[in-house]
Amino acid sequence: MSVSARVFSLLLFGLPLSVPAVAQPVDSPVVDPVVAAAPSRDRVRLNQRVFDRVWSEVRRGYYDPTLHGVDWNAARATFRPQALAASDERGLYRVINAMLDLLDDGHAAASPPAAVRRQEAQFARRAVMGLTLMRGETPDDWTVERVRPGSPAEAAGVQMGWALNSVDGKPWGPDVETYDGVPVQLVLTDDGGQRREIALTPRVMEAIEPFTADKSRPGVLVLRVEQFDKGLGAWMGSELEGLPPDVDVVLDLRGNPGGRLMEAESVLTCFLPRDQVWATRTGRSGRPVVLRAAGDCGDRRDPLANDVAVLVDQGSRSAAELTPAALQEARRGIVVGEKTGGSVLIAQETNLPDGGRLTLSRADFVTSGGIRLEKRGVTPDIAAPRTVAQRRAGDDPTLETAIAALRAEDRARAGTPASGL
Repeated sequence: MSVSARVFSLLLFGLPLSVPAVAQPVDSPVVDPVVAAAPSRDRVRLNQRVFDRVWSEVRRGYYDPTLHGVDWNAARATFRPQALAASDERGLYRVINAMLDLLDDGHAAASPPAAVRRQEAQFARRAVMGLTLMRGETPDDWTVERVRPGSPAEAAGVQMGWALNSVDGKPWGPDVETYDGVPVQLVLTDDGGQRREIALTPRVMEAIEPFTADKSRPGVLVLRVEQFDKGLGAWMGSELEGLPPDVDVVLDLRGNPGGRLMEAESVLTCFLPRDQVWATRTGRSGRPVVLRAAGDCGDRRDPLANDVAVLVDQGSRSAAELTPAALQEARRGIVVGEKTGGSVLIAQETNLPDGGRLTLSRADFVTSGGIRLEKRGVTPDIAAPRTVAQRRAGDDPTLETAIAALRAEDRARAGTPASGL
């Protein structure tokens, strides 16, 4: 079982793609022009199998048996003809996701086969361009969220904050694939409104590490988590083992789209007393299940006593929201940054007949304090946003604010007054 945001869980050009929970109104659905060409007979049959599987999974497996009041039979009548008429993968998945958007659920999403292949290779050595994209209000609205250092995108001068308009003359979509040595033509709009045409050639780069430890600052250990992937708890336990009590810990969950529920539980087990209740989940049956700190934190048997801060932003979603919320409620950590996205339901993935994948919410989630984070998010204890300009310059006021807050706690505990000028 996973906890994931309204995320296709993809890799675009080698970095994770984070998709915000944006409910797209589909009051008067219109078939995309890409769908208009007559599909082959085999395409129609495949479209039917994929659509019917998605529709049936939602009807029988969605956590809310009322489907948030959506008339699912009416949705089928509206969207199924469009899905069958789709001439390609892009058209089919646009129709399916338009139907799923009726649920107004950031987790409900269908990923096309190309997206699934990227997901499965996301932390592998592969050909990349070096861009992470964030989706906006429509399926064609994408903004550069990150540019990977040393990548072709960085060499070409692409900047975070620019809008990506097209790839090889077509709007970008999760079905787009890139290949080593095969150039692509990007059209972007910079933050000043100027059109930028850039040709890039993907090249093989080493894998991005899903979790990294930064020990460069005296007295501070910064643990950066790209997503809650397999092995996170054990890795974190090994990083924390033998840590001197005077070293502060910072968990950096910014831009983290979520991931595995069991790994979130393992992270919390590193910091909370074992078996401490931190949340409750409730599935379609209505039976609540209590979640406790009983995960895998490596060889650690006792929770870490060091001071902790958690960094979050608008891109922190799902497991990257429930984790800081649990530490915040337990008064075990200071949350610093920006309010999170509010996409916190427990989801599972279902393989589709064409190799695509459906992500669907199977359980609701509330904190131990009874707070439902869905559509609400986590409000940081200390607001410390980071602007695009600061990110481009490599400045990190969010991290510096967290470190300052931790050191202030250290001084207060030791009875040492803060220094001043």
